[in-house]
Amino acid sequence: MTLPEIDDAGRRARLGVRHLLAARAAAVEDVVDAVVGLHATDPATVFLSACARLERPSVAEVEDALYERRTLERLLCMRRTMFAVTAATAPVVHAAAGAAVAANERRKLVAFLAEGAGWDADRLAEVEQDTLEALRRRGAATTVELTRDVPALLDQVVVAAGKPYEARQNVSSRIIRVLAADGRMRRGRPLGTWLGTQFRWEPATPWPELDPDHARAELARRWLAAYGPGTEADLKWWTGWNLGHTRKALAAAGAVEVRLSTGTGYALPDDLEPVPEPRPWAALLPALDPTPMGWQARDWYLPARHRPRLFDTAGNVGPTVWWHGEVVGGWAQRADGEVVWELLRDVGADGEAAIAREADRLASWIGGVRVIPRFRTPLEKELAR
Repeated sequence: MTLPEIDDAGRRARLGVRHLLAARAAAVEDVVDAVVGLHATDPATVFLSACARLERPSVAEVEDALYERRTLERLLCMRRTMFAVTAATAPVVHAAAGAAVAANERRKLVAFLAEGAGWDADRLAEVEQDTLEALRRRGAATTVELTRDVPALLDQVVVAAGKPYEARQNVSSRIIRVLAADGRMRRGRPLGTWLGTQFRWEPATPWPELDPDHARAELARRWLAAYGPGTEADLKWWTGWNLGHTRKALAAAGAVEVRLSTGTGYALPDDLEPVPEPRPWAALLPALDPTPMGWQARDWYLPARHRPRLFDTAGNVGPTVWWHGEVVGGWAQRADGEVVWELLRDVGADGEAAIAREADRLASWIGGVRVIPRFRTPLEKELAR
């Protein structure tokens, strides 16, 4: 049987439309659902990725969704990475990917505390309960405030004992990280500005327990709707699942095989027809944006020869410049906040003009605030100088 074929142009057309880059959205929740979730390891990425896709970019709107309406949730999930997803999607994502990460983090924590602090599971459970009760009394608290209420959080463990970089570490950060991964506390507003990395913690109700197989099938379906067609390897990499879970989820989602330039891929059964080509579009996307990080095989939108300048050595993408479905360059901000960019291939006069307009748009809403990516890449560092 001849498989349906979806060529690279068809995949780029889907990318532009479905990732809200060819036509933007009015609400931040629509943006987040369109790409399943926004990377949140670097807090700035949530704001930059959302505003790149909003008709009216607004830091205040994203903050309101995170901290007032609470329609967005941050959680540790795919690939042991922090994502921001909609509150309605969070239980699915947690059951499909986050719960396994949380369980693994807890196992490591128990071993870490047993070896370094002499704690057993009962002692950990006692300190966790005291921490949650202190948080409920306060309503919201920083880690430092919680350590004042629960002195056991200041117990220390020697890390890398006997090595030149040996250090002593409070147990607080690891315990709170696991409580958050379990969904028993959530990140509230950061200290300082929207770029802050130190959060106030708030009480949270754990997500409902969903069947993991059903949740993985639903997450696979959502990934295919946003990123499909893609390969089995793409989905396995994006989720962090093992091969068995990946194959089972694709089958349960009803995915069908298609022929791609990168090999055999999968698409939803109602997504086999050509997608109308959107009008040419430009975008400046931030480091760790979900679009360039959506697939493991990237040749169809990002030539391999450009990757050494656009990715760090751990595989984190830096700020990228897009023209009509392809990565064509990178951008950065200089010390005074100026947005600067460099093309890695010719895009013609129309392309350059469109990219310049996007750079002006970014500069206008960011208001002179300088964002330095948490994971810096060669081209970003070159341009920032």
